[in-house]
Amino acid sequence: MPKEMNALPRKLFPFILFFVKRQSVHFSFMFFTMIFWPLNESLCPYFVKVLINKLLLLRPAIDAPFNLLAFPLMGLFTSWLLMEIANRFYGMVSMYVWPRFRKDIRESILTYTQGHAHGYFSEHFTGGLANKIAELPRACAHILDIFISNFFSTILTFCISLGLVLQIHALFGLILLVFVAIFVALTILNMQDINYTAKTHAEAISELDGQIVDSLGAMLAVRLFARTSYELKYLNKYQTDEIKKSEQASWAIEKANFYKGWLTFIFVVITFSTLVYGWNNHWITIGDCSLVTMTFLNLMGLIWHTTFHITQIAKEIGISNAALSILSAPHEIKNYPNARPLLINEGAICLNRVTFAYKEKTNMFNEISVQIKGGEKVGLVGLSGSGKTTFVHLILRLYNLNSGKILIDNQDISKVSPDSLYAQIAMIPQDPILFHRTIFENIQYGRLDATEKEVLEAAKLAHCIDFIKNMKKGFQTMVGERGVKLSGGQRQRIAIARAILKNAPILIMDEATSALDSITEKWIQENLKKVIQRATALIVAHRLSTINDMDRILVFDKGIIVEDGTIPALLDKNGHFAKLWERQANGFISE
Repeated sequence: MPKEMNALPRKLFPFILFFVKRQSVHFSFMFFTMIFWPLNESLCPYFVKVLINKLLLLRPAIDAPFNLLAFPLMGLFTSWLLMEIANRFYGMVSMYVWPRFRKDIRESILTYTQGHAHGYFSEHFTGGLANKIAELPRACAHILDIFISNFFSTILTFCISLGLVLQIHALFGLILLVFVAIFVALTILNMQDINYTAKTHAEAISELDGQIVDSLGAMLAVRLFARTSYELKYLNKYQTDEIKKSEQASWAIEKANFYKGWLTFIFVVITFSTLVYGWNNHWITIGDCSLVTMTFLNLMGLIWHTTFHITQIAKEIGISNAALSILSAPHEIKNYPNARPLLINEGAICLNRVTFAYKEKTNMFNEISVQIKGGEKVGLVGLSGSGKTTFVHLILRLYNLNSGKILIDNQDISKVSPDSLYAQIAMIPQDPILFHRTIFENIQYGRLDATEKEVLEAAKLAHCIDFIKNMKKGFQTMVGERGVKLSGGQRQRIAIARAILKNAPILIMDEATSALDSITEKWIQENLKKVIQRATALIVAHRLSTINDMDRILVFDKGIIVEDGTIPALLDKNGHFAKLWERQANGFISE
């Protein structure tokens, strides 16, 4: 993972600024173009004032109308034209900037998430994580867009307008300042409540999304147990929580709007009363009345619009902070500074006094030590929960050790780069992980630069060709989410083909043929022998037929390697392995 990912700010506004700096020139230009909109909004009332005053002085029979009205008319035309040109430039730059801004955030947050240990994904809903990764770039872009196109322009409009009304009379400037100050204060006072309720609502939505994805992902189980009604009832508590949080978030916004509505009404009454009084006492003109009225109405609309956006920003801040919780969780596995790539010559594996426990649980392994020679074929057997899968997961460094070391060709795997470690190991899990892509793409995932011929050869060795040929689109068939369109055995064969194509010096198979019939399993085993002849192989098996040709067997029981040796030697011991063998002996296929 790039070092820059660990440098990502954990606070929202520094986080946004971090990505703004990547396109600083474009964002600077966007700020510049937004100057012209407040100029037009502020100067239009001024030019209208001049126009009205000149019209009142116009003598139709004597004065030339165009000469008298040229300045205000040209001013109105010019300010509007400049604003339109600037807005079009803003729009064109926005088309380029926003998609890339969102892309940068999306890629960064996804890369950081990928850096979490395997256990993190077991403890968090995939749907909830996906929702946060999708929402964060959208929310950050919305916050920044509001700031540039609304806050910045509104503040500039207010400053210019304040200068214009102060030229008419200081009283109007005072009224405007007091109104805006109270309005902003009310907004800020309500921000904390709006922000908090928006964040809790966003978290409730993520939780609900995660539960829905979980339910849909297990749809076969839902149908087989006739639990569609139960699932709706189960989701109801999450839906009820989301509704409650939504109401709280909406109420916080409406409460703020109630106070601001009454404040606006009082402001309008005071403003128009002052205008009438000033005109009656001859210290303002009709043109001045026009300027103040247009300016104040414009500003009222802008400020209301801005405070609406403030509530939107508070909501987006809540959503963003909920999503940024991904960054607040530190990576469980720390990469060694200046880690070197793993270089494999033989593929020897050494576990030296390894102790490991899942979080607060008791130790799964307690100072176990094992030596596996390069090129050795080792079977891992034992009852479920005895530690076989954990053993191979530790070699893959999916979890941190409590103590001890794991070495591959005398290189500590905690001090090599993770990608180089994964590149040297081919893993075929019990539950094959397929993407919603074509069969060809899923097999080629083992080696992205593999040719069509190489993919075809790997598919042949894994006995995939027969079922692929029977499909209408062959290798271009989409397998569905997680390979749902394929049978369990077909998924396993594609996973095996992918591992064969990778051709790594270390192969790990975790019950990789459990969904295959005995005949197909035997064929694949024969082909795998040729492919992994020089590789170090670790085969996790419940069906002992899978490890019949292993050089050596490790027998696990409650996190302890209780037996270690060849099949004949272990049978002579008449221990754990012999009992397992006796139970399954009738299941072997003869040579």
